[in-house]
Amino acid sequence: MLPPHFSSTIFLLCIFFTLLEATNSLNLTLPHQHPSPDSVALHVLRSVNASLSRRQLSSSSSSSSSSSSCRTGNPIDDCWRCDSSDWASNRQRLADCSIGFGRGTLGGKNGRIYVVTDSSDNNPANPTQGTLRYGVIQEEPLWIVFSSNMFIRLKEELIINSYKTLDGRGSAVHITGNGCLTIQYVQHVIIHNLHIYDCKPSGGAVVAASPTKAGKRGRSDGDGISIFGSQKIWVDHCSMSHCSDGLIDAVLGSTAITISNNYFTHHDEVMLLGHDDSYAPDTGMQVTIAFNHFGQGLVQRMPRCRRGYIHVVNNDFTSWKMYAIGGSGNPTINSQGNRYAAPSDPSAKEVTKRVDSRDDGEWSNWNWRTEGDLMENGAFFVASGESMSTMYSKASSLEPKASALVDQLTRNAGVFGAPRDDEGQSGDSYTPYGGGGSSSNSGGGSIGGMSGMGGTARGSSSDDNNFFGMIFGSNAPPPPRLTLLLLSSLLMICVLSSSTLLLW
Repeated sequence: MLPPHFSSTIFLLCIFFTLLEATNSLNLTLPHQHPSPDSVALHVLRSVNASLSRRQLSSSSSSSSSSSSCRTGNPIDDCWRCDSSDWASNRQRLADCSIGFGRGTLGGKNGRIYVVTDSSDNNPANPTQGTLRYGVIQEEPLWIVFSSNMFIRLKEELIINSYKTLDGRGSAVHITGNGCLTIQYVQHVIIHNLHIYDCKPSGGAVVAASPTKAGKRGRSDGDGISIFGSQKIWVDHCSMSHCSDGLIDAVLGSTAITISNNYFTHHDEVMLLGHDDSYAPDTGMQVTIAFNHFGQGLVQRMPRCRRGYIHVVNNDFTSWKMYAIGGSGNPTINSQGNRYAAPSDPSAKEVTKRVDSRDDGEWSNWNWRTEGDLMENGAFFVASGESMSTMYSKASSLEPKASALVDQLTRNAGVFGAPRDDEGQSGDSYTPYGGGGSSSNSGGGSIGGMSGMGGTARGSSSDDNNFFGMIFGSNAPPPPRLTLLLLSSLLMICVLSSSTLLLW
């Protein structure tokens, strides 16, 4: 019989080396990091090809159904707009439509509908029910919608809890002020169809992060959306401009992110991905940037990458003053099917910039590749490292769709129906939220015209305190992730192994 302490040591070593081997074999550093990022990029191409094929079949047929007429070839939009004649009757369908590394982001799926009826932000430490801040700090999954057009000026940064969707469809929702949106050490957050702009630095105040937790915040930089140490984040169809720091920053071990269908204008440092060149966990950062419009008044960082794997696919880069895509710390940048239109300045024609690198000897092995990109007005992309992965060399039938289709794929970028900052045009419009309901009710209450949204109503429409409109499925958070099941299995194996040694 082995001594008890010896068997315990064997047990702990078994767990340690099993997990270490599993992590090393997959080269994973972060939760939700995908072991094969090239396969995720390939899946995006397949999704675009399939959606474009469906659109072509619809347009060539004699069908005049709403499904066939709404298809654009954009796989995200076609997913939630074309499967049903009335998207408002099934808002949570949106959660099934993400692609890329953020695919599977749940947001508030299976949670209740929370209706924002109060645009004020008077008490960040103890927010009032009916405000946006009250909804985003709750512990349960919530699908957050807006009762009417709203202008929300934040007093302090808006700290968003896990399993939340901010869904601005059907209302013109403008968010500005101090700090703007903070997604910090959480997961499964969807930000959809919001105007976010003029965000300023903040700090020093007590701000609620949950119903039971509030604390004094340090200084924020004034980003539009700040993502810290978070996973499964999807930012879609937002219009963003004029913030003090970045429009979107993702740092400190954030991964499994998709940034899609957004409209970026009038800003210097647009997007930062990665905390610091020496911050090793950001090696696991994986971000998909798809179908976005980079428009008038932008200078640089579309994005600026440190470490990680960044897939830039089917975006329209119409303007920059310094460069479009920059990086340091040996990130992988996979640019496919984008349109790059260089500025008239002859010194700013290069799409790429190796930031703070001394010479090509330092970055020649960085894996920056371009495939199917269209270069206009003298634009050029300086590639380096591997020209193409084995997976892509075997998938010649799935070449990225050329930028001839970028107009089509990005024509509705930004908030649906909103004016374009630099063109004075708007994308497709649609019927406002829920098909009804009073926008003049400032005292709270549920929204009319929601009977078609499915689920079970909680309270009558005359209940002034009914901020939670509907329930979809269970209130419980989503089931345990596969990683927990894997760890449980490994633990069982170790227990059995230790028991065998003891008997032996």
